Amino acid sequence: MAPKVIIVTGASKGIGLAVATYLLKASHNVVLVSRSESELQQLKNQFPSQVEYLAADLTVIENAAKAAQLALKAFGKIDGVVINHGVLSPITRLEDASIEDWKSLYDANFFSALALTKEVIPHLRASKGRIIFTSSGAALNAYTAWGAYGSSKAALNSLARHIAVEEPDITAVAVSPGRVDTDMQKELREKGSSAMATKDYAGFATAFEEGKLNKPEWPGHVIAGLSLAAKPELSGKYYTWNAPELAEYREG
Repeated sequence: MAPKVIIVTGASKGIGLAVATYLLKASHNVVLVSRSESELQQLKNQFPSQVEYLAADLTVIENAAKAAQLALKAFGKIDGVVINHGVLSPITRLEDASIEDWKSLYDANFFSALALTKEVIPHLRASKGRIIFTSSGAALNAYTAWGAYGSSKAALNSLARHIAVEEPDITAVAVSPGRVDTDMQKELREKGSSAMATKDYAGFATAFEEGKLNKPEWPGHVIAGLSLAAKPELSGKYYTWNAPELAEYREG
């Protein structure tokens, strides 16, 4: 496969770092976006000719255009985008919800994703490219105190469906990575006990204690593969990372 140009957000750790590392080792060019710069610089040092990065907060809407322009200036095109950044908090019941906190979460999880989507559509249309969203099982299932996070991920799934009907030359897929051993799971264990249902919280805590959380590389490699070669018939769909429909991307 000829080298492709992929933008990866939330690229400094966890799933995003796994996606970026996979792509770089496969000789593709990657534009990394994250608020933390040190990890991005490390990847730049490892793969100097393949990496450009933007250390920026994507809730500042203007940074979406900066990311797209950086890719075009450095590599001349955009073949794919992995929209992986996001936040979990606030973890609160609806009756205790702060509307301002919900708005902040939506800025991080949805509106920044929409802004980047809007910027890259013309370029992905030209390259017949892909947008891959890191979604969540919480988009389909309700957990006590997860209303903000779950509904924002459901909105991403809907965004993928709308891209599919509006942009037939772009393949958009939403992927749930399952329960992954990342900082977000750590945050859940540290902050979730007081607001979540006891059974739900215990399920997450036990998965960690028993070593049953997914490694970031497992879903990360699937997401990376989809950003390179997701088939058009997948567009607009939501899948778990280990769904049968994605088997070929796990094997790659």
